[in-house]
Amino acid sequence: MTFAPVGIKCPDHAGAKTSRVRPPQRAVRQAQRSAGRFDAPATVALVAINVFVYLVTVYQGSGVDRPGGSVFENGALIGAFISVDGDWYRLVSAMFLHAGLLHIAFNMLALYWLGTIVEQSLGTWRFVLVYFVSGLAGSAGALLFTGPFAVTVGASGAIFGIMGALLVLEYVATGSFAGQAMGLIVLNLILTFAIPNISVGGHIGGLMGGVLATFALAHFRHASPRSLGPALVVLVGFASLVVAYLRVESYVFSGTLW
Repeated sequence: MTFAPVGIKCPDHAGAKTSRVRPPQRAVRQAQRSAGRFDAPATVALVAINVFVYLVTVYQGSGVDRPGGSVFENGALIGAFISVDGDWYRLVSAMFLHAGLLHIAFNMLALYWLGTIVEQSLGTWRFVLVYFVSGLAGSAGALLFTGPFAVTVGASGAIFGIMGALLVLEYVATGSFAGQAMGLIVLNLILTFAIPNISVGGHIGGLMGGVLATFALAHFRHASPRSLGPALVVLVGFASLVVAYLRVESYVFSGTLW
């Protein structure tokens, strides 16, 4: 993926203050030059963790396309268990579970390809912050669009957040939303609505979380204090928790559960 600036100058030649958010073009060139190196450690670590958890669920379950066992059952996003047992950790644990071989293969390919670019643009810890906030937003969205007993798993909410981050970074670099990131998002949204058994709410929620989080980091990168941007990202995550809480609370009506 490349970004072509239109009508802007780079900070070095425009006399602008150098941004702590590195231009996406530079990140892409760095990714190309450093193939095989660990210049995106968080992305590599996230892929490794997802694959490890998947292998555990395959071992505990019934095969590569029927993962299961205690890790899967106790980690999947199921609103009813959050409501009854207070299993709020499921909002995060579901991000590391996958329903089959193709599910994890496509997700990990997208995570590595897109995550490397975003991590090298934002920096590792900002990338991690955006990733997990997007995942929380995706989990909240999944709860909004499904019933209390629906089972939702996958990293796709967080990955849609990375796509949202790319959209913001492309806009910062080019001044336009009509680029490759937008095309990628539109294509994946079409697939989201066209293919059954895909979490529409999870994808839309993750996308919104990624856009808002990255906008906060990019727009307030020179603000004082410097922690303002990251603080606003945390606020997006908190808002996602509020949405999830309100949805779970809505399961209880007139003293009757569900």
